[in-house]
This record gives sequence, C-alpha cells and structure tokens, in this order.
Amino acid sequence: MTAIEHSPGLMVQGFTAPLKLNDFKLIAFDMDSTLISIECIDEIADAVGRKAQVAAITEAAMRGEITDFRESLRRRLALLQGVTLADMERVYTERLQINPGAAELIAACQKAGLKVLLVSGGFTFFANRVKARLNIDFAKSNQLEVAAGALTGGLVMQSWGDICDGEEKRRTVLEVASLLGIEPVQCIAMGDGANDLPMMGAAGLSVAYHAKPKVREQAMVAINEGGLDRLLEVVKP
Repeated sequence: MTAIEHSPGLMVQGFTAPLKLNDFKLIAFDMDSTLISIECIDEIADAVGRKAQVAAITEAAMRGEITDFRESLRRRLALLQGVTLADMERVYTERLQINPGAAELIAACQKAGLKVLLVSGGFTFFANRVKARLNIDFAKSNQLEVAAGALTGGLVMQSWGDICDGEEKRRTVLEVASLLGIEPVQCIAMGDGANDLPMMGAAGLSVAYHAKPKVREQAMVAINEGGLDRLLEVVKP
C-alpha cells in the first residue's frame, strides 16, 4: 500500500472513501506511549537505577527486534524487584501525563456511540487510574506482584492469564466486540509498538500514533505529529 499524506504529519493508506466515526462501535487503545506520555516500566526501573537496561529491552521489543514480548517482559520485570509502592506512586504523580488529544478523542467517540477499551502490556497500577481519569469503559493490563510493599519481579495470575501480550490484545478486542454484538470491521485499534500489531490487524481501522517504523508502515492511519484527536481529521464525527 502507498501512504498518502492527508495533511502534515498525518498519513493514510488502504482506503479512499471518507470514514464516519459512527460507522464504528469500539475503539481500543494501547496505553504506554499512546494514551500516556511514558513507558511506565522504564520509569519504574529508574527508581532502582536500572532505567537504561530496561529501556533498551523495551525499545527493542517495541521496534519488533525482540519478537517474544512475554520473554522481554519477564526480563524487564526481574530488574524491578525491590521497587516500592511509594516509588510507583511517584511515577504516577510526577511523570505520567495523558497524551494531547486523548480526552477529546475519547469524548468524541463516546458521543458517537462507541465503547472505549484500554488494553495494555503495562500495569493495572496505572491502567486502572487512566481508565478512571479518561472515563474509559473497559481495561485489561498486567498486575504486578507485591510483597511487603515492594515488587517481587513477578506478575499475578488473573482470570485470563498473566501476561497481556500482542496476541492477548488481539483476543481481547475480538472478545469485547463479540460481547457488544459487533463485527471486527466496526473496531478501531490504536497503538505505537510491535505488540499492538495483532489487534491493529484484527480491527477494521488501524491507527499508529507516533509509532515505530514497522507499525507506521502497516497502519491504515499514521499520526506522526500532533495529538490523538487528529484521528478526527480522517474519521469524521
């Protein structure tokens, strides 16, 4: 597919007909570096002086150079052992910011009748708060294991499993669509990293936000400049 610049910093490919927001019924967002400005795991690692080590693994995984997301996450989690809940709280209060246009895009989607899903390889400590702040309908993410007020370096097994990787993101989008009685073509999926590609490939509209090259190339819409609400320039309310 040949990408066409819709307007500066906004590329579209794979469709020509104008799209309407109410053609869709569900929008799914990645969290880290999509809905929020940081990679939480990298900032958590900074508390124990291991940010460079963790960030290097994160970057390689997001670029798709490490293809086993589950293994890359386990490697990074092991480096977080000993981080305290107070350290986590500081990451949330001092470093986590909602990305520009997130609230506006979500409000426009909900006004048009869409449900909103946050599905993340990040952590419930942050995802549940972001869900509440942005009035998001559904959320799924990994739960960090805590003992004596500090991270153990492991994850808690949840009803669906322990690691929300790319395949779990895809499965979740399709499961929520089924629960809502809609088809995958009525879903929008938005992300920035390689582990978002499975859910983006399953959705009717895939959107890359300030994404890695591999993700931009495969997305139907790529927002390379500006906020998340630039999607509304392509998918009209």
